[in-house]
Amino acid sequence: MKKAKSELNDWSRPEYKRSDFGKLVRGKYAKRIEESTSVVVLDPQVANVFPNDEAVNNALRGLIVAKRSSAKSGSKRKSKTTEKTCAA
Repeated sequence: MKKAKSELNDWSRPEYKRSDFGKLVRGKYAKRIEESTSVVVLDPQVANVFPNDEAVNNALRGLIVAKRSSAKSGSKRKSKTTEKTCAA
């Protein structure tokens, strides 16, 4: 048994023609999306620690801040390798 045509769908059909939309291309924006997004796959053990993506991002931001602060304080100290190179 065929479904009856809906009047809602029929009223717009004469307005639109296939030629109005241009050529269709499969995956037209795939490359742009691929370049603009980063997907990281977590190991199951790591994923179990974080309830959602926001928790992962907050943890990573904390590591970035810690790394930057340790890099700033660490740059004032000279390592033994640097001292030996400067003395030579």
